[in-house]
Amino acid sequence: MYLIAGRLWWYEGTKATQAEIITLELSPKMIATSRKAFQDYGVENRVKLIEGPADETRATLPTSSSASLNGEFDLIFVDANKDGYEGYVKTILDQKLLSPSGIILCDNVFARGLTIGADCAPWVNDHVRPYWLACGQDLDGFNTRLVQDERVDVVILPIFDGISQIRWRDS
Repeated sequence: MYLIAGRLWWYEGTKATQAEIITLELSPKMIATSRKAFQDYGVENRVKLIEGPADETRATLPTSSSASLNGEFDLIFVDANKDGYEGYVKTILDQKLLSPSGIILCDNVFARGLTIGADCAPWVNDHVRPYWLACGQDLDGFNTRLVQDERVDVVILPIFDGISQIRWRDS
């Protein structure tokens, strides 16, 4: 339900600009729940839901929306499978989907603290530890390579479970 609330918060936060919000979703349960919530809250005029795996649907983004999109986004929020972050951000940058003054925010980049090491999050219980440990390894590599990308400036914010903020580097 957090994901749906997040989309509604983006909607509320962009009322003045009437920004279009595009969300990618894979889970059939989340798709159905999202569609119902968007209809119940009357936000379908600016919230577009694209169904399918992000690594497939992201390639269609410039043509999936209204003609006013022109292939650029001012804000891109990435909160998906952690092993896909690097590919998602690479596609965004390579295809220039981010506007010149835009920002990419990647959520959960600390992976419950496990980007630092296996012993850094003793509170993570054993049944989810392998998942978050694998995420930590993927996200550590993602963040390390990202800060080396000369096209962008990156700030890793220690907010909640970590957010990488990415923007085009000034020329």
